Amino acid sequence: MKQRAMINIRGIVQGVGFRPFVYRLAHSYRLTGWVCNTSGSVEIDVEGDECALNQFIDSLRMQAPPRARIDNLEASFHPLIGYDAFLIHKSQAKENEYQLISPDIATCEDCKREIFSAGDRRYNYPFTNCTNCGPRFTIIKDIPYDRPKTTMNGFVMCPDCQSEYSDPLDRRFHAQPNACPVCGPQVWLVDKDGVRIEADDPLAKASELLRAGNILALKGLGGFHLACDATDEQAVRRLRRRKKRPSKPLAVMIGTIAKIKEHCYVSREEEDLLSSPVAPIVLLNWRKGKSGIAPLIAPQQHDLGVMLPYTPLHHLLLAKADIPLMMTSGNLSGEPLAKDNEEALVKLAAIADYFLLHDRDIHVRCDDSVCVVDRGTRVIRRARGYAPDPIVLPFQAGEILACGPELKNTVCLTKKEHAFISQHIGDMGSESALAHLKDTINHYESLFRITPQIIACDMHPEYVATKYARQLASKNNLPCISVQHHHAHIVSGMIDNELEGKVIGVAFDGTGYGTDGAIWGGEFLIADWVGFERVGQLEYIPMPGGEAAIRRPYRMALSYLYTLFGNEVSLDGLPLQQVEPIERRVIARQVQQGINSPLTSSAGRLFDTVAALSGVREEIDYEGQAAIELEAVAARDGQDARSYPFFIDREAQTRVVRLKSTISSVLHDVRAGVLPATISLRFHRTMAAVIANMCELIAQERDLERVVLSGGVLQNRLLAHLTGAAIKSKGLEVFSHHRVPCNDGGISLGQAVIAHFASSKTGG
Repeated sequence: MKQRAMINIRGIVQGVGFRPFVYRLAHSYRLTGWVCNTSGSVEIDVEGDECALNQFIDSLRMQAPPRARIDNLEASFHPLIGYDAFLIHKSQAKENEYQLISPDIATCEDCKREIFSAGDRRYNYPFTNCTNCGPRFTIIKDIPYDRPKTTMNGFVMCPDCQSEYSDPLDRRFHAQPNACPVCGPQVWLVDKDGVRIEADDPLAKASELLRAGNILALKGLGGFHLACDATDEQAVRRLRRRKKRPSKPLAVMIGTIAKIKEHCYVSREEEDLLSSPVAPIVLLNWRKGKSGIAPLIAPQQHDLGVMLPYTPLHHLLLAKADIPLMMTSGNLSGEPLAKDNEEALVKLAAIADYFLLHDRDIHVRCDDSVCVVDRGTRVIRRARGYAPDPIVLPFQAGEILACGPELKNTVCLTKKEHAFISQHIGDMGSESALAHLKDTINHYESLFRITPQIIACDMHPEYVATKYARQLASKNNLPCISVQHHHAHIVSGMIDNELEGKVIGVAFDGTGYGTDGAIWGGEFLIADWVGFERVGQLEYIPMPGGEAAIRRPYRMALSYLYTLFGNEVSLDGLPLQQVEPIERRVIARQVQQGINSPLTSSAGRLFDTVAALSGVREEIDYEGQAAIELEAVAARDGQDARSYPFFIDREAQTRVVRLKSTISSVLHDVRAGVLPATISLRFHRTMAAVIANMCELIAQERDLERVVLSGGVLQNRLLAHLTGAAIKSKGLEVFSHHRVPCNDGGISLGQAVIAHFASSKTGG
């Protein structure tokens, strides 16, 4: 008996070879009808033998293409029409409907074989792709995802490419970026003045220049990279000096897994992540004694950020250069990465010696994602390969825009069950960063047909993103909901772990505006999606000079000493003796009289303090440097199981961690000549014990057993391991981030969720 079914499929089902898959499947079951992309879904009208039709529906789920993801499949049965063939219909735009967009996908094995096969027509072609790989998000201007709505619109396919594109049985059927050397984008090389360098093979010439120690700006998938020979210490030093990035760890691109293993220890899980379609930067254990990679790539670090080539251009360049390449974002300090040729030539001319350019436009800036394998994959920076894939919410949300924090900014837009967290935007310290934020918001609103009815922002009144959110809300007569920073951290972690109800939230970071006007950062909350109660904190300490205390950890260390022990505390035997006496007196007066010294409970500032006291780092040139280096120096054998004393005080409804005995013990160890490695390990154990003991007290009082860990300080893997074990030893469950960064990159998700429930509660 024959039947007819109308099937609607939502998920990532465009740009991933789904329609040709449906076409081939229908023919294999001898079914007739059609398949069509719309702005909201893939629609299938199909009829045939009842048994074959049921098998077809089952196979849609079970055999979907590797890059597809089916979130929802609905089938309904209707009277027969009598189709005589199965066809692929032209895409249809539907008003207010939206479709999930595939992230950019690393080069597949089939395309890789073609670019390295001398007899293939795509041999040596740096823009080779198919429905299983290549650019997606970074070239899409609008939906449905068809070539005219991408930056490939200006390239007319040659007969060979058109034949592939039109053949449902070809893997390039409706591969929107499909191209070849005859009809597609081209690459060329120029010097820093924009003068073209003639070369039969620009990639081979670029490789030669890299091996000679030059710095190359190359246009990639979501923007420019700055590259140099990662084994050339002088080239790395020169790039650092020109970019004004003295010591922040930089990433390396290495051609193959086998070559990566020459420089790093790689687990099976790390190898799988490196080789995955996401192809992120992965933090690996560096074989420093055996690696030829310049130590200046990641000073004072045990880990090295490594990625495999993820576009044909990268594969070809790495193969021709045959050296590891240092790859860092092509931007000026504090600005978004450059994406257009002219923009790069203007902004990066003082850094790069040469530019490798191409004429496929980048529509959306998108940096590389950064991950670590630690009890599963943990995303540290969510960008290429992940964005704009949404987080699925356990409820139906309104149309909300959350504008995110000041540092490591992302924005989040919600609609129905989807929370679209943007790619990493970065620190909001420049006009161009704000412009990038605005462009990102506009693009997500357009792609996913979102018209925000609620705006959410951080409580801090001086954050650039907060000011913009309030201006936008005022302009459009919309409610603007201010969300406390650490509440957003915890809710982000809850959504990441699919948790409902109340949890104990531990939010340890550097800076967050508190409800009392102080700078929070060492917080213990009872939190849910709706609200929070602050039930514990690290004790308040003044920050002399405000931001100056962040840039110069020795100022924070002096503040701890003067606050806890008085202005006459002895500095004998401490690295702080090197601070000029006049500055020490100024700091003492600031602390004593509260002059430009906001109070902070920040765990980040406490880590800075111990780093300065132990001689690890007294001044920083990138965010979190002192704490990062304090973790890196910690004794790796872990045999010293000691920790420092601390005291948990009770003040009204809030417990306060008193740190005088902790700091006193650190001082004792420093003066006794105990190595910084041992001091660091003991301090990390102390902080794990602080968190676990505080959580145990709260759990007993409130009858709670789930703990969510969040905040940038808890990116510290040593602290996270020690803390997780300590909390579990108390009989509590512990949850940490995986899909969403635990640092400020996850804040916007928490803001959006909290704003949704705040609006629901008030009837907004």
